[in-house]
Amino acid sequence: MIAQIYNAVFYQPIFNLLVWLYEVVPGQDIGIAIILITIILKVVLFPFSLQSLKSQRAMNALQPRLKALQDQYKDDKEKQAKAVMELYASEKVSPFSSCLPLIIQLPFLFALYHALQKGLTNGGFEQLYPFVAHPGTIDAMFLGVVDLAARSWPLALLAGLTQLWQTLMLSPKPNPAAKVPGSKDEDTMAAVNRQMTYLMPVMTFIIGLQFPGGLALYWLVMNLLTVGQQWLFFQKEPKKPDAPSLPTPPTPPSGHAAVGPVV
Repeated sequence: MIAQIYNAVFYQPIFNLLVWLYEVVPGQDIGIAIILITIILKVVLFPFSLQSLKSQRAMNALQPRLKALQDQYKDDKEKQAKAVMELYASEKVSPFSSCLPLIIQLPFLFALYHALQKGLTNGGFEQLYPFVAHPGTIDAMFLGVVDLAARSWPLALLAGLTQLWQTLMLSPKPNPAAKVPGSKDEDTMAAVNRQMTYLMPVMTFIIGLQFPGGLALYWLVMNLLTVGQQWLFFQKEPKKPDAPSLPTPPTPPSGHAAVGPVV
């Protein structure tokens, strides 16, 4: 039952759209069809990815206060956890709120992966709608240069690098001034986030090497679109006002020593 719903709602529409785009794009270039379907999918999922960005921004804004609580209760983990949860409740922020939009996107991403897998191997054409023309065979060459049915380490590398770029944009900037001498590192979640910053790009590169270049091309384009979305989103983010500067003390008259405060 679940497989039938997945096939009817996610896989079959995406596969048919991929084949239709291949038929209508000039030169019948499967690479251009993949780029176009990635853009369409990004537009469809835009509300979910935007919500994920908003949740991430809210979490980043809380980082200094979370760090202060960790330092304040560094010797009492129970009080620290209670204070952190109270902060989340008062600010109406959940540390897992950015995960739900990503989970919603997963069926679409799996369906696109299966559509690419079938299309690049000239299979699955029995899933075509009656009004979508049967292409016979699909030429896997992209711009006549890259075989998207074969593994492509340059595309996999570019996908990994853009994944790193995307992740670094979301990473909160370190604040050396907030570092307390002798304090422990951030909690386990922060440590995992730091590891994931570099682990995800490496995994993207490794996975990209194991699958056809068409999947790496999709990943590359999706990352670039996400980077652009994040840049526009953070451009609209209100800037924090600069801290007021202290007034400069008046210079004492020439020939007189400066007089300090009487203690």
